[in-house]
Amino acid sequence: MRIVDVREITQPIASPIRNAYIDFSKMTTSLVAVVTDVVRDGRPVVGYGFNSNGRYGQGGLIRERFRGRILDAVPETLLDANRDNFDPAKVWAAMMVNEKPGGHGERSVAVGTLDMAVWDAVAKIEQKPLFRLLAERHNRQADPRVFVYAAGGYYYPGKDNGALRAEMRSYLDRGYNVVKMKIGGASLAEDQARIEAVLTELGSDAQLAVDANGRFNLETAIAYSKMLREYPLFWYEEVGDPLDFALQAALSEFYPGPMATGENLFSHQDARNLLRYGGMRPDRDYLQFDCALSYGLVEYLRTLQVLEQFGWSPSRCIPHGGHQMSLNIAAGLGLGGNESYPDLFQPYGGFPDSVRVENGHVVMPELPGIGFEGKSDLIAVMRALAS
Repeated sequence: MRIVDVREITQPIASPIRNAYIDFSKMTTSLVAVVTDVVRDGRPVVGYGFNSNGRYGQGGLIRERFRGRILDAVPETLLDANRDNFDPAKVWAAMMVNEKPGGHGERSVAVGTLDMAVWDAVAKIEQKPLFRLLAERHNRQADPRVFVYAAGGYYYPGKDNGALRAEMRSYLDRGYNVVKMKIGGASLAEDQARIEAVLTELGSDAQLAVDANGRFNLETAIAYSKMLREYPLFWYEEVGDPLDFALQAALSEFYPGPMATGENLFSHQDARNLLRYGGMRPDRDYLQFDCALSYGLVEYLRTLQVLEQFGWSPSRCIPHGGHQMSLNIAAGLGLGGNESYPDLFQPYGGFPDSVRVENGHVVMPELPGIGFEGKSDLIAVMRALAS
């Protein structure tokens, strides 16, 4: 049993949208295929993965550093104790040979992308959905019903508040009851008008979350806090620089409602520092660590251990990224839900073709692996890489 090839292609997921910090006109993603010599249903098992939006494709790191470490490893050292499947932790360790600690930047994205593909292959070899495999391995009861919210509300050329309202209404029409919009890319007064327009459209049918994408300094963050606390928001997200824990901690004095952050923290050490110094409140706040950006599920399991040490429930985790990997983790390990991009970053965003959102939840299909084979536009791209 061995991994016979690791393939990567960097592809555009460009869009004219922008948030408070970046535009997506040149955004890319890495798609990877981990090809094994294991045969199921008459064909070799291939695991697939890709990195979340907001961080660019990692083709250079994957091809020049991490691919070779996987393929050069003695095959038996990548297997589990029973030698009948790959051990993702051992593959992860092989990738991280000769890597210094710290510096959790772009390499965490490259490793997370490959880790996703390894877990997809492992679950396919066992012919089980990944969420059920995770639940079994961690002595949990899998719950295939997962909360999801619709992320959108980006700034877009020519997009007025009427178009913003129509976008949010379209999410409600598709079954969502929590939606998210961007703030911080306009003046406070303009953003307040945008928020009020969306809240008028939502009425009592849904809740609104807002996301500043790390744009604000403390003064601006406090000014927005004083404005936002007048509205019944689902959360106030990533207010300042992701590593400015003092700013995050200070905001709890000005904003009593739920806050969310963590999508740009890429290790269990960073997660630990957020909980130590960031003033996060386990009774109301949310953590958005994204395994596809932060060394993968092998590292995410360490992050969940950190949360437990600090008295946090995994149900306070609603990961960033909108991908099916986090959906499987949510269903298998009891996370609070997952982000969703109904219209953006295709074919990577969204759900398998048979899945529908009902009352803000989806039910996971019983597909082996992560479930990519159930999304026809995505699996076509993946199989083209594998072949």
